[in-house]
Amino acid sequence: MSDTIPTPHIELYVRSMLPDGAHERQEAVIDRLQMLNENDHIDGLNVIVWGKQIAPQSAAARTEEGKYILNRVAEFKQWALTNNVSLESFYQDTTVDSEVAESAYDAMALPVMGLAEYDGSELVHVAPCTKDDVVHTIMDRLDRLEAGQPPALDQERGDVSVV
Repeated sequence: MSDTIPTPHIELYVRSMLPDGAHERQEAVIDRLQMLNENDHIDGLNVIVWGKQIAPQSAAARTEEGKYILNRVAEFKQWALTNNVSLESFYQDTTVDSEVAESAYDAMALPVMGLAEYDGSELVHVAPCTKDDVVHTIMDRLDRLEAGQPPALDQERGDVSVV
């Protein structure tokens, strides 16, 4: 990596119950991240397995794991606000009909994969995200990491000139 681009730590969030075809994509991303780690393009990798959704008012949300997920998603939302990007491709709020309780409850659908990039303890990028109708995917970020480049959002900010 160059002296000007910090080597980030990566957290990859993967869903445990996968839709068709997602397992191969997850495997390819994990393999590529491991290669980036071995070649010192990143400074460590954590893979966190989560479920399809979490209901913020549920008993599961009050567990250590549930609190961790909700805190991370809150951190991602704050990063998105600060960077004027959308995380609609990352998570979605939904209402779930419960046949057992004969009622509905609010839940947050979690993505099949999500990437969080940290410089020390500072969150510097989340993928996938959308800015100005451009989706910045996990694979886009991996390509830039391999090339020693900052996130595309940082590149966009750096391209602005004042006349």
